Amino acid sequence: MSASDPDLSGYAEAARRVSAGDAGDGCTATSGPFGAGHYDDLDGLPDAAVRVSLGCGNPVAVADLRRGDTVLDLGAGGGIDVLLSARRVGSTGFAYGLDATVEMVELARRSAAEAGATNVEFLHGTMERIPLPDATVDVVISNCVIVLSGDKDATFGEIARVLRPGGRVGISDIVRVHPDDRTPTAVTCGDAAITVDAYEDALRRVGLTTVRVELTDPIGAGLSNAIIRAATPSVTIRAVPEASTPRSVKS
Repeated sequence: MSASDPDLSGYAEAARRVSAGDAGDGCTATSGPFGAGHYDDLDGLPDAAVRVSLGCGNPVAVADLRRGDTVLDLGAGGGIDVLLSARRVGSTGFAYGLDATVEMVELARRSAAEAGATNVEFLHGTMERIPLPDATVDVVISNCVIVLSGDKDATFGEIARVLRPGGRVGISDIVRVHPDDRTPTAVTCGDAAITVDAYEDALRRVGLTTVRVELTDPIGAGLSNAIIRAATPSVTIRAVPEASTPRSVKS
């Protein structure tokens, strides 16, 4: 997997232009299988958070959030999924949003203040080095952002690190289903997409279980939107040192 840094300038520009209602920059468009059209519970959300939505699904629904959960949204953008998560987890839960673009973090914080959300926090940082301690959250969500990671192995490792035992993963993302067949596509980050098998293998390598990838909308160029679910084991399993392993005794 490539270790190159993604170009996030389109997302910064989208945040700056949201007041003009033209946020269709970045990896994806804001129509068709992208944007806020995946949601049916947007009442009361700040207009800016909705209009800057650039995702390819609804990870809040995918993740089966529960009252009291602590949630982390990777690539939170303008904050739409964080604000929806905060509603679902209630006053006893909490929602973090992480974004690598300063302009998006600032926009999300303004949206949270406008919405009166007190159980949220937006962090500036990268998904390859999440600025949270180990075993901090119950659920990790992400909406069409992991495809942008320049080091997906590091990202998946960080997801596993911050999840508590029994934690869940609910991701909407772009995956490669076939080689590029040159059919038209609305996305510009297809070269960074990995295959379904590679996605599943990478999640299992970091210790996640019950990994499932469900294809949703084909988007051209051999790519598809997808829903990815996984979990951490409910109990941490540690390897037994060889020296302490009982040896059989001959009678």
